[in-house]
Amino acid sequence: MPELEIVRVPGLLAYDEGLALQQRLRADVVTGRSPGALVLCEHPSVYTAGRRTQPSDLPRDGSPVVEVDRGGRITWHGPGQLVAYPIVRLAQPLDVVAWVRDLEQVIIDVAADVGVTAERVDGRSGAWVPRPDRANHDKVGAIGLHVAEGVTSHGIAINCDNTLDAYAAIVPCGIADAGVTTLSRAAGRHVTVDEVAALVAPVVQAAFGGMHTGNRLAAVSQTTRPSRADGPDRPTSSDRSAGGEPRLQAGPDRTTHLQEVPA
Repeated sequence: MPELEIVRVPGLLAYDEGLALQQRLRADVVTGRSPGALVLCEHPSVYTAGRRTQPSDLPRDGSPVVEVDRGGRITWHGPGQLVAYPIVRLAQPLDVVAWVRDLEQVIIDVAADVGVTAERVDGRSGAWVPRPDRANHDKVGAIGLHVAEGVTSHGIAINCDNTLDAYAAIVPCGIADAGVTTLSRAAGRHVTVDEVAALVAPVVQAAFGGMHTGNRLAAVSQTTRPSRADGPDRPTSSDRSAGGEPRLQAGPDRTTHLQEVPA
């Protein structure tokens, strides 16, 4: 199975330029020039609204919102949240729901690798951390996709060490009766975007390969997958990004423009 191109964008990638990068990579997949790519990045603080967003979901403080062509409703992206865009051709016969389940499993498996129990909730996409009393859940990873010509864009967002303040102004993903959390809060330690990015890349690659071989990631028990202690095949935490570049410090000068993104 061909390897996905891993595009680890340093700093903060302006959301509109992230869309342009996805479009460029998607065109390469549609035309057969590339087997697929995985963009790993952080965005400056931004609200994005999917096709199912309702007026009642929108920011109560009048903050601007970017309308996008993915599924789902409104969400937030920003520093401390890893966004992963797998730009891949889905296997035939086309099964978008199965790919959503695979991406949910990516989040669940990565959460387990940092010591967090996450799970699915019936009728709701994404990955959820159960509260101690099991009475409710908090969302730690969201999914929103667009599929055209059999090729996906958009993807998953995993809260790593971001603030949750921005969620207070919206109804996240249109779900009013549940909360949001981060891996850092759930793990009781600092879980960085770089640590999670290094873990996400090989699991998405496994999901991509499993989709085309019939061994779907979502159908594989977590207990059968190797843990970090089982060998070197899973990256460990580092203060460097998945691409090896030093982690850039937070600040307004971190925005990465497209001409700086590896081709």
